[in-house]
Amino acid sequence: MEINKKKSHKLIDYKYAIKFMEKKVDQIIQQKSNELIWFLTHNDVYTCGTSAQKKEILKITNIPIISTNRGGKTTYHGKGQRIVYLMINLNNRKKDIRLFINILEKTIHNLLYELEIKSKSYKNRIGIWVTEVKGIKLKKEKKIGSIGLRIKKWVTFHGLSFNICPNLSYYDNIVACGLENYETTSLKDLGIILSDKEFDEKFAYHFLKEINKF
Repeated sequence: MEINKKKSHKLIDYKYAIKFMEKKVDQIIQQKSNELIWFLTHNDVYTCGTSAQKKEILKITNIPIISTNRGGKTTYHGKGQRIVYLMINLNNRKKDIRLFINILEKTIHNLLYELEIKSKSYKNRIGIWVTEVKGIKLKKEKKIGSIGLRIKKWVTFHGLSFNICPNLSYYDNIVACGLENYETTSLKDLGIILSDKEFDEKFAYHFLKEINKF
């Protein structure tokens, strides 16, 4: 089936997004709907995945804290960050979630490479880690993207977040993804300007190129 693309330009409430995805996944399982890539930005929110711990919240603020059914630990979503939710039917491909995560990682690596940014991923700390910008190596790698998925009858949902230009100080209130002593970055922080539209187009191009090999 064709993979549709949905782009939301207004801020999307996190709980609304969960309900939307759960309904869409059921429709895909029942073969009543095409697969979907959904590009959006959330209202400010801290989300705690299925392996999150209370100690990852360092400071209580006026930003809501929501427990969620995605894999992973605690992270921040909000303005300046692009979310990509992927409702993809692995029954039609390889039933290999690790391989699917590798595709998401490679998609972002290729997108960043276009912007003269080199990045890496690691099995023991899933995500996208920037190592070099325009030929200059960072003293310590910084995280620019996070991945957290859930699977229902081999249909994926949730997905990834990517920092374009968020307020990075919001990460100071949490142990992001349960990883202490690591910094978070963004394209703006690295001196790169990119619009949501440009990100969406680049992501879709690289993801569809990779998923078609899957």
